[in-house]
Amino acid sequence: MRNEALVGYLLHQRPYQEKRALYYLFSQQHGVIHGVGKKGAPLFMPLQLFATGKRDLKTFSQINIASQDNTQADSIQKDCVQKDSTFAVLEAVPYANISGQHQYAALYINEILWRLLPTEDPMPVLWQHYQISLQQLKQPLSNSELRLCLRQFEQYLFTELGFTLTLTHDNVENPIESDCTYRFLPDVGLLPVLVHNEESEHLASESGQTVFKGADIIEMARLGITEQTLSHWSKLHRHLIDHLLDYQPLQSRLLWQQQQRYQQLHSQISS
Repeated sequence: MRNEALVGYLLHQRPYQEKRALYYLFSQQHGVIHGVGKKGAPLFMPLQLFATGKRDLKTFSQINIASQDNTQADSIQKDCVQKDSTFAVLEAVPYANISGQHQYAALYINEILWRLLPTEDPMPVLWQHYQISLQQLKQPLSNSELRLCLRQFEQYLFTELGFTLTLTHDNVENPIESDCTYRFLPDVGLLPVLVHNEESEHLASESGQTVFKGADIIEMARLGITEQTLSHWSKLHRHLIDHLLDYQPLQSRLLWQQQQRYQQLHSQISS
């Protein structure tokens, strides 16, 4: 591509030379693109820029914050003026309009995207869901609403990656039975476990396996992702995310856990 106008969101960045950064951009046109540009691009805000380069690492220039109401690439040609000297100046700070624990949720969404999505593979549907999720995270949300937002986005991501979760049948196509217990394996599906229901909780804790009661799976399939089924979906999604990441830790999850421990300690000291 040569001086191609793009619209996208910054997922991740790393230092690159003194005044530049290596950016992972989730673009509307080409999916995730890696590029080098001037430091200072903000997270969680729509960006408009120009990209040049034939190889995997592009050069990003004239990086600007796009209008919240207009994130179409053709608007860049009207809004940006070609400059011979340097990049446009950015006047925004990271995490703008996303505050509190919502920041950790937004960082989590960004991290699973830049770590799991292939490069230069257009995903316009997922891109739209990403925008919707960011808008949700800018609103006041209860803890359940926040978790619902994340689980729903994860489901769209799994679909794009080709993972379809079948909850009506086990791995050999037998219908899920309410009085049985099942173990979830990402590459296989749901496997019946020969234990009594009252033993299933101990099996999960002792073996580290992701185990579900048949009645809970049937409810998940019937209701989808709701507050009533949220804890079960969270367990299932976490197992699948960890599998896709080859069980490498998520930095955003570690930050969230540290923040939770700090809040608990602060509450104990205050009381």
